[in-house]
Amino acid sequence: MVEYKSNFNLEERTASYSKLVIDLSKDLVRDLESNIFRKQLVRSGTSVGANYIEANEAFSDKDFLYRLRICRKEAKESDYWLKLIKHSCLGYNTKEINNDIDALIDETNQLIKIFSTIILNKEKQLNQQEGSKS
Repeated sequence: MVEYKSNFNLEERTASYSKLVIDLSKDLVRDLESNIFRKQLVRSGTSVGANYIEANEAFSDKDFLYRLRICRKEAKESDYWLKLIKHSCLGYNTKEINNDIDALIDETNQLIKIFSTIILNKEKQLNQQEGSKS
């Protein structure tokens, strides 16, 4: 069962998210169809944290925003695959796995909101800086 504690360190939080995605992928049915879903989910789900680390090492504010947008995009893709897996019953259709998927969908949506807020705030900050230069 997925247990997730709120964590405001996004590097740690996205790493935990990646681990939960990998753990869930191990519990999915093993067939050709689910292998496609599994690979896509693991790719997008683990990319969220990797791109967040890259964002923190950005060369500029624009680079930071670009990489955060990638984090958000990958999280949205993960949300898509999680919902598709849930609705396709690829998790042996057990209550525990469905609860894990629901918890991951919730965490994914929280991450999307966090990234969106950071992006919005950074864009406002950059616009204010540009306005004060004029």
